[in-house]
Amino acid sequence: MGSKRREIPVFEHPIIETHCHLDYLKERPLEETLAEARRVNIERIITIAVAPENLARVRELSQMAPFVYGTQGIHPHDAESYTDGVETEIRSHVGGEKMVAVGEIGLDYFYDNADREIQREVFRRQLQIACDTDRPVVIHSRDADEDTIAILGEFEDTLKRRGVIHSFTSGPGLARYAISQGWCLGFNGISTFNKAENVRDIIRMTPIDQLLLETDSPFLTPVPYRGKENAPFYIPFVAEKIADVKELAIEEVLQATYRNSLRTFFESRPSM
Repeated sequence: MGSKRREIPVFEHPIIETHCHLDYLKERPLEETLAEARRVNIERIITIAVAPENLARVRELSQMAPFVYGTQGIHPHDAESYTDGVETEIRSHVGGEKMVAVGEIGLDYFYDNADREIQREVFRRQLQIACDTDRPVVIHSRDADEDTIAILGEFEDTLKRRGVIHSFTSGPGLARYAISQGWCLGFNGISTFNKAENVRDIIRMTPIDQLLLETDSPFLTPVPYRGKENAPFYIPFVAEKIADVKELAIEEVLQATYRNSLRTFFESRPSM
């Protein structure tokens, strides 16, 4: 909190923001946020669906600008609101031109906002959507490493495309499993927090070709802007921290994460 704030760095290489929630941003007009993101060379932004009530809003946001994309899926916090009708809506729209993944789906045993058995059922149902539609997946996993591994294991042979375990704060066991199975791990402002050495340890063990940059904005604002609402244009600070932790040149990190983002979300898209 006491870190001296400085100008957001602008790098020559473009960046893809792989995980944010544009419809949750409140601090400034969305047009200003998008313009500032472009100023710091963010080439594409993926805004993530989490609940039945924002599935349509994410689709609308993806039409705001050519560089904004979205996902369709239900977060474990809202698993108890998952219905056959919600599933039909996800299936109907996840193949859209601007929709790039099924997500954000998974398990959250930290908050336990939904019954754990229902969370597991809804996680499986949405992984099946990804299998059926040949879409990558955006996964949320918190305090649920064993069950996340077990359920992903059930889909190892049928899930043609992987995706990302985003905002990775889990242990090395889940990290090793995910890496071995071809998943990417997503890192955000948590990587800059003083007490997040456990996250930096995972960054060190993650191959650079399986690492993605994200903000998860409006949450988890990186140092040196903690205390302010997070936004996609703060992602250069995450890139800097990744480069520092992995002892790599910033350009190497930017080039690798850009390639990883394209490969994960924008390449090998099926014709719909």
